[in-house]
Amino acid sequence: MSPNGQAYLTNPELPEGPTRFPQARIAPASSHRTIYISGTACCRPTGEWEGVTENPDGTRTLDIRKQTAAVLTNIDDIIKGATGGKGGIHNVIDAVVYILDMKSDYAGMNEEWNKVFADRASAPARATIGVKELPDARMIVEVKAVAVVEL
Repeated sequence: MSPNGQAYLTNPELPEGPTRFPQARIAPASSHRTIYISGTACCRPTGEWEGVTENPDGTRTLDIRKQTAAVLTNIDDIIKGATGGKGGIHNVIDAVVYILDMKSDYAGMNEEWNKVFADRASAPARATIGVKELPDARMIVEVKAVAVVEL
């Protein structure tokens, strides 16, 4: 079983689609801690905004792949910190991805997501929601998650 519980697939015989997530995850039945991770952005603890390039003319270039990778790294770090290193990103059982531009950024976000979660049997349940804006103009993706870690 994956560290984030058991994947539930309505029809596990169907081929995987372009995104990797099951319909649901069943939390492990054991002594565990549930961690609710607030909406997380690409800003690293150093204050660096990964995937954000400040241009000389005052505009910004925003990279969905770099931002998504940074968000997932930040979530991994949060879970590791909250569990004394016993858990990580693969303990996430549920996630909500908020994205600004579905047409131009959804595929790139999924590419980075799929680098972290190798298949839908190990990926968390997930919803992706297109939003009008996020709390900071440097953000084009934000992820809220729930993780379960055996202690």
